[in-house]
Amino acid sequence: MGSIYSMSSSGRARRLVALTVLAGSLSIMAGCANNSASGSVYNYDQAQREQIVRAGTIVSMRPVTIQTDKSSGFGGLAGGAVGGVAGSTIGGGKGQILTTIGGAILGAVAGNAVENQVGKTRGVEITVRLDNGETRVVAQADDIPLSNGQRVRLVSGNGPTRVVPM
Repeated sequence: MGSIYSMSSSGRARRLVALTVLAGSLSIMAGCANNSASGSVYNYDQAQREQIVRAGTIVSMRPVTIQTDKSSGFGGLAGGAVGGVAGSTIGGGKGQILTTIGGAILGAVAGNAVENQVGKTRGVEITVRLDNGETRVVAQADDIPLSNGQRVRLVSGNGPTRVVPM
């Protein structure tokens, strides 16, 4: 009965480690998800700063994907840890070693794929003909309703340029 109890407590310990790693990785990924390419979002350092405003008309738009350029690595790390813990609960002896390694590898691949998908935003590339005749192209999140022929403002200075309705 002592060996059954120790197996049961080690199983609980593994589950606890897996849940802790999962919770930690989700909170880290949530923290990384604060990057925004929205024309409506200002970070704290951009607030209360004078901006340059230019008027123009949208001449074309096309859908794009905006992807975070940096991977934190936590998706693969967390996935590998969870997969390794899950794999270690299967089989015994050499089989358990192989399932632990396989689980860690598959978990790392899956975790990395999830992190890459979290870093993508639906965007739009907007070509604007300014009133002075110049043409500008700005890519931003597709979260503000805009259309071809619409009069817009380009707001820029000390940070990103945003295309917003007049």
